[in-house]
Amino acid sequence: MSDRNPLPEQVADRLAIRELVDTYAHLADLRDPQGQAALFTDDARVAVYDGEPDTTEPAQVLTGRNELATAFASLRNYDRTTHFNGQSTVTIDGDDATGETYCLAHHLWTEEGQRILMVMSIRYHDTFVRQSGRWFFAERRLITDWVDRRPSTA
Repeated sequence: MSDRNPLPEQVADRLAIRELVDTYAHLADLRDPQGQAALFTDDARVAVYDGEPDTTEPAQVLTGRNELATAFASLRNYDRTTHFNGQSTVTIDGDDATGETYCLAHHLWTEEGQRILMVMSIRYHDTFVRQSGRWFFAERRLITDWVDRRPSTA
């Protein structure tokens, strides 16, 4: 945090935004695409990048809760996933906020009788908005930094 002595409402907002980010990851691992989509504004946008958004075009763009829920349902293709959120930053300006969160996303499945583990190092560049006293994602840019795919003995 940039403020040495943040006001209680700033602390509450930061905690609420972190809870939003963590709830998204938790619902992904529970395979609850409708629950995930409900964390977004009605007209939210998600863009997926293989590289920095400033220098690459998005590989995929989704808009609105229905498109998001359909895309989130694709996690059911994996036997298991674990999304582990790491460091994050957030800047709050009234009812708007921006932030970046690092995540290691683990995906486990079976392919031709072999268990496969894929670990993705991703970052989310987020735009948040407070509506009716609650924080939502207005936009998420998912940036893939690297992917490691290998046989798994687990």
